[in-house]
Amino acid sequence: MTTTGDRGARPEPEPVAWTAMEHGSRADYERLGVLYEDHARSTLVDHLLVVLEGLQGPKLGYQIDRYDHSLQSASRAFRADESADLVVGALLHDIGDVIAPHNHSETAAAILAPYVDDETLWVVRHHGLFQGYYYFDHHGGDRNAREQYVGSPHYQACVDFCAQYDQNCFDPDYANLPVEAFRPALDEVFARPSKVPGIAPMA
Repeated sequence: MTTTGDRGARPEPEPVAWTAMEHGSRADYERLGVLYEDHARSTLVDHLLVVLEGLQGPKLGYQIDRYDHSLQSASRAFRADESADLVVGALLHDIGDVIAPHNHSETAAAILAPYVDDETLWVVRHHGLFQGYYYFDHHGGDRNAREQYVGSPHYQACVDFCAQYDQNCFDPDYANLPVEAFRPALDEVFARPSKVPGIAPMA
């Protein structure tokens, strides 16, 4: 079971004197920002792995559960020598399933947005629609809905991602790498400076 870091191991810092944010000073918020950033950075990967573990459980009619699907996607990407960004994207592309079942692609993309390259971000954000190529028509939908993005420079990358690291990743006989194998890539990606300026301390 993945842990969430050393919560409880560090002494709590001295709290601010106020109970409403309108009373905070610049010095308060500078200190709170540092505390929040340090905490977020030190626990982010562990927390993401806990959410990923939430995909374990029922197979929902498939031959493997969504956790093994995620490991299989990342394992195939890793073995194909894809970038750390894409390997992490593959591992986390369905992480939104447990908390945002109707917009899981956008949720995963929002998590990755501050850290990964533009192509990986685009692929993760659009993979749900592109994956529809394999089944939308069976629900009366348009399997070619992805064609609306044919002009995107990342169109083919998303087609390839779904073909190589998503639609074919439901094989119970495939030898998935253990989740620990992806820790170096996760640590590399999420240790990068955020592309999103500023972090609000519990706003």
